[in-house]
Amino acid sequence: MRNLSQVLRFAWTYLRRYWPRLVMGLLLGVVFGLFNASFVWATRTLTQRLSPQRTEQVQKTTPIAKPRKLTSLSSDLKQFETKLDRRLDLWLPRHGRELDWRQMLGGLLFLPILVSFRGVAGYLSGYCMGWVSERVINDLRYDLLAKLSTLSLDFFNRARTGDLLTRINSDAANLQRAMRVGFADLVKESITIATVFIYLCLLDWKLTLFSMIFLPFCLAPLFVLGKKARRASAKSVTASVTQATQLVDLFGGIRIVKAFGLEGEQLNRFRKLSKELVRQGVKGVRAKEMVNPVIEVVSTGAVGVLIVYLFAMRRTIEDLVGFLTGLLIFYTPVKRLASIHIMMEQAAVSVTRMMEVFEEQPSVAEPVRPKSLKQFTSEIHLECVSFAYAAKPVLRDVELRIPRGFRLGVAGPSGSGKSTLVNLLFRFYDPTRGAVRLDGIDLRELPTPDFRRLMALVSQEVVLFDQTVWENIACGKPGATRSDVEAAARGAFAHEFILQLPHGYDSLIGERGVTLSGGQRQRLAIARAFIRDAPILVLDEATAALDAEAEGIVQAAIERLSEHRTVVAVAHRLATLAGMDQIIFLAEGRITERGTFAELLDAEGSFCEMARRQGILTAPSRKLQPR
Repeated sequence: MRNLSQVLRFAWTYLRRYWPRLVMGLLLGVVFGLFNASFVWATRTLTQRLSPQRTEQVQKTTPIAKPRKLTSLSSDLKQFETKLDRRLDLWLPRHGRELDWRQMLGGLLFLPILVSFRGVAGYLSGYCMGWVSERVINDLRYDLLAKLSTLSLDFFNRARTGDLLTRINSDAANLQRAMRVGFADLVKESITIATVFIYLCLLDWKLTLFSMIFLPFCLAPLFVLGKKARRASAKSVTASVTQATQLVDLFGGIRIVKAFGLEGEQLNRFRKLSKELVRQGVKGVRAKEMVNPVIEVVSTGAVGVLIVYLFAMRRTIEDLVGFLTGLLIFYTPVKRLASIHIMMEQAAVSVTRMMEVFEEQPSVAEPVRPKSLKQFTSEIHLECVSFAYAAKPVLRDVELRIPRGFRLGVAGPSGSGKSTLVNLLFRFYDPTRGAVRLDGIDLRELPTPDFRRLMALVSQEVVLFDQTVWENIACGKPGATRSDVEAAARGAFAHEFILQLPHGYDSLIGERGVTLSGGQRQRLAIARAFIRDAPILVLDEATAALDAEAEGIVQAAIERLSEHRTVVAVAHRLATLAGMDQIIFLAEGRITERGTFAELLDAEGSFCEMARRQGILTAPSRKLQPR
């Protein structure tokens, strides 16, 4: 029950959005349950009409003591059945009476009509619940993705892609199955059990209670089987996450896998994870499938005892048929509810995992009382900034001012803190100490969308989407027109090669832009920065992965993009920083040198030593001009 309550509480946030269709589905489930219970009355009525001896006469010889309230209800039920029997008498056959066409038709259609009404109610109930569950899961997946998009970069650094995909897809699908099947059956089968039990009690409460002595033997194994199913489901999810992560790594690095001949190793790893999935899946199936045999054995045992009891008490044939039908109808929904219990145990594992996502809080939080910044007019100021990853210092007391229109180059060995500096500028992280200020305002006091729209990023790792060229460029500026996109592409020296693609700007470029060369991908990234038209441009190793020819073209595009903008250029290739107004050199998280390109070469410090290793021995060469 605890897990059912957990699943219901979690789902209710979404279910209540569609309450009219949900209520309709539940009410139709109640109708379905009532029609289920009506079969006890139907079979008893038909048996009674086929019997040569009326039930009333037998009951006079074998009176049964009942509580006063129950006697009153039983009397009311008897009167109702008598009135209904009179209305149906014309249409139902009776022992010792000649059959006419009405009775033949009624005898043929009596049970099929009940089944038809029951089937329509069951179908409509299932449809309504399915309609609701589809929309609930769609909303849930959207909210999960929306929540993930608000989390900070450190969350994604420690999370596994396969795990996130599993939470959005598989875990949501488990909850959907529980809602579509479990919630509907929970209502239908519960109503069936309640109405059948009440009807049987009104017929003979002692006999009914005697028939229920086996019910605890059905319920007891469920707790054990439910726990087994939950443990198996949790381990299965863990194996599924690992397998999904492996597939992401495999497909993302298929070039390296093939180059190093790692196909066999990857297949073996996949096989091991698949075996674990199979093992845990079989455990879950075993727990679920064990429910039916347990309940069937117990219920048939109850039927056997009931038969012996009815014969020993010399009860009528209609009592025998009615109670046997009622007992069978009673224990069938018990089986369904037992299966729902197992399903809810499995769904609870998925609900717990999704709740963990919603409970995550971004380490970089939006300000409670944000300040407004519409334009960048003055300077970027890193005020005594320090930063550490997991208590490991990366930047130490960095003091830096970047005036508007200034071009700053950032150099240094690997691990010196260059990329961390970029992360702090975009507020992917907050400084451990100090502040990053834009026009004198701490970034922690500004709404993130406000200051990020003033910045454009071109990095070594080009991120392109599996969309058209036009869509990849236009995403840099919401509402961009076709002419805006073409103008940005021309500025990035990309227009010519785009026109040579099969469908020009409407060409799909594949996942991560795999159909393009490295230089072409980088020029699309520059075009995206062009169309953004942001006053602050951040270049993070923008040409590091390109060959000499592609680097020349891209560098020319960058020079054009940098005009009339404030530029922060991080580079390992020092030659690309030759045109900067000032260069800072980072070592072990500190600014150890600063000056122009020529000044740093003349200083014979760490910058000069790095330049010598790269073959730069003299003053910088002339800047590349746009072609």
